[in-house]
Amino acid sequence: MTRPPGSGPGDPAMRADVLAGTAVRALCAEALLSPKPGLVDARGSGAHDDMDLPLLLASAEALRPTFRAVAYTARRLVSGTGLREELGRLGRAGDRAMSRATGEVNTHRGALWALGLLVAAVAGGAGDERGAAAGAARLAALPDRWIPAGPASHGELVRRRYGTGGARGEAEAAFPHVIEVALPRLRRARADGRTEKVARLDALLAVMSLLDDTCVLHRGGREGLRVVQLGASRVLAGGGAGTDRGRAALLELDDRLRGLRLSPGGSGDLLAAALFLDMLPWPGQRSRAAREVMTCRR
Repeated sequence: MTRPPGSGPGDPAMRADVLAGTAVRALCAEALLSPKPGLVDARGSGAHDDMDLPLLLASAEALRPTFRAVAYTARRLVSGTGLREELGRLGRAGDRAMSRATGEVNTHRGALWALGLLVAAVAGGAGDERGAAAGAARLAALPDRWIPAGPASHGELVRRRYGTGGARGEAEAAFPHVIEVALPRLRRARADGRTEKVARLDALLAVMSLLDDTCVLHRGGREGLRVVQLGASRVLAGGGAGTDRGRAALLELDDRLRGLRLSPGGSGDLLAAALFLDMLPWPGQRSRAAREVMTCRR
């Protein structure tokens, strides 16, 4: 079913190319942020041996057409099962495009799911961050009968084994770690006079300290998750990434996660989702996206 003419967000700044560009900028901002414990950043590959920063930036750029198509589709179709199934088709095509760009390395599958839903929710009419999260939750809860059969993903296996919500559960719950954790921490750090880099690191650490990250559970089980959560909490208790004590704890955590081969990729995906919502030109707000000067092209 198509959307009636003239419906959808009235702000022309929310057109599809802006939404796609903001999603890509958010992925790039997360990738470039350093030092991130266990994650790929400007210093190197973190706990990974199959990806680096240029690969992440190429992956982000490869997803631009997918995000644009998602936005166009969400503006055209009324929210419901038909839209959910079309978004699923676009997401699977985007995953294939990502794989071609990265040589089959899974760089952004979780982020594609989260940002795709949020892009669709904003294109479909959400007027603020909570509205976007709620709209994404409604879409995530709808069935997609065209999901191809095949072996379960690592995330799904972890969900079954440990009873965690994973990326799907986070979306269906309206992204609580984005709305209630990452964004408030990001803005509180800015209000306290922290640099943008420190504010983003502290937002990431806040998510790491609370999230049952399926990427960590897959590699390190419950003990690995405990290392990540306690380590991130210790950095924040030391004043965050902007203090001498907090930075020392951050670098210590980074060394430990690298040694244990633990990568909090789920937390990184949710930071990207938070940055996407934060950068958007919401009505009445000055666009942070307009102030971003980074590029995702190598």
